[in-house]
Amino acid sequence: MKEREITALEAGLGYHFRRRAVIEQAVTHSSQAREQEAQHAGEGKYKVSDNEQLEFLGDAVLSLITSEELFQRFPQFREGELSKLRAHLVSERHLIRVAQELELGHYLRLGRGEEKSGGRSKTALLVDALEAILAAIYLDGGLEVAREFVLNKVIAPELERMQSLGGTLPVTDFKSALQEAVQGLGLPQPAYVLVEQAGPEHSKTFTVEARLDTRNGKEPAFVGRAQGSTKKMAEQDAARQLLTFLASQSKAPEAKSGHAPQARVENSAGPERTGH
Repeated sequence: MKEREITALEAGLGYHFRRRAVIEQAVTHSSQAREQEAQHAGEGKYKVSDNEQLEFLGDAVLSLITSEELFQRFPQFREGELSKLRAHLVSERHLIRVAQELELGHYLRLGRGEEKSGGRSKTALLVDALEAILAAIYLDGGLEVAREFVLNKVIAPELERMQSLGGTLPVTDFKSALQEAVQGLGLPQPAYVLVEQAGPEHSKTFTVEARLDTRNGKEPAFVGRAQGSTKKMAEQDAARQLLTFLASQSKAPEAKSGHAPQARVENSAGPERTGH
């Protein structure tokens, strides 16, 4: 990385690295590392470090700091509530927003193939880089510095956002919440239908519809339609849209946790009403 790039990244992170090698490793994807090694194939055991091991460590550090912070901040919460909130805060869905706000895609070191396939905007690569950078901060500055980064960039902004939206725990398993809701209403379980998949094998986009029939089976069904990088993600977002519709009808029962299902995913199309 060029000096000005490191300086800009440090400014966004709010941390100055004493060892530049560790931050360079944190933003080096395996495709770049293997490409460099191939270019020096005749020079013996030429090894370039990538961010995979740092990502492994960063994931553990993130989970520890998040768990401890929630334990201290919400002593009234039960284990299940703490686990659900932690799952949200360390989820790919949340971490990608943090990575995008930090503009990490600009600093990734990618191989030519990964660069051409749009690696700088891939969710998995950005989230892995974020966790690797957290590990780099932990190794370079210690646990307290890493804790400050996680609190300021990952936990506090999201908890403030949640509080501004009503202060309830977010539902992250929308399919389970929808199942509970329709059971309480006496409706049949929704059907999840894969309607389209597009893109190259390594970067597919799946379009899924969650279809919910009305009580008598004769009226039109309500359909949530969503896209995702996996079928599971698309199904969850489509289920979220149906939950939003049920809540808007003031008929959705509260989930077992005691909190009404709430949609917290942005930039998705709402449910459609259509006939069979």
